[in-house]
Amino acid sequence: MGSRKKNMAVARKEARKTQFIASLNNCPSSPRKMRLVADLVRGMDVAKASAVLQFTKKHAARDLEKLLRSAISNFEQKSGEKWEEANLIIKEVSVDGGRMMKRIQPAPQGRAYRVRKRSNHISLTLDTVNTEIKSRISENNVESTETKA
Repeated sequence: MGSRKKNMAVARKEARKTQFIASLNNCPSSPRKMRLVADLVRGMDVAKASAVLQFTKKHAARDLEKLLRSAISNFEQKSGEKWEEANLIIKEVSVDGGRMMKRIQPAPQGRAYRVRKRSNHISLTLDTVNTEIKSRISENNVESTETKA
């Protein structure tokens, strides 16, 4: 490995130490339904996102809440500190299509319709936020609520 490649690998490894990732593969709901719930919590504070997911009526919210708890546990294992004391936000939530089970539904006149049972892959990344960035985020939220009113 060349020195440039090695330096980049070391830099990536250092950057991943402050990011805490959890992923869920082959979750049995369609990616479109999961993206609706993922858009609700993207960029939120972890405690607020957990409350939103807990009271969302969509079925996909239960899977995403479980994944969020897993990411929080990963944070506690990696850093050794409590998540309540750290300023954690959901940095990134990506929902990709997973494998598709193809089934046959009987149709009139001897035909068969294909039923595609979709699944998805979700990856959730938490990141710590220092106080400067957190104050900037809260200022943006205050400005956006003032413009709506």
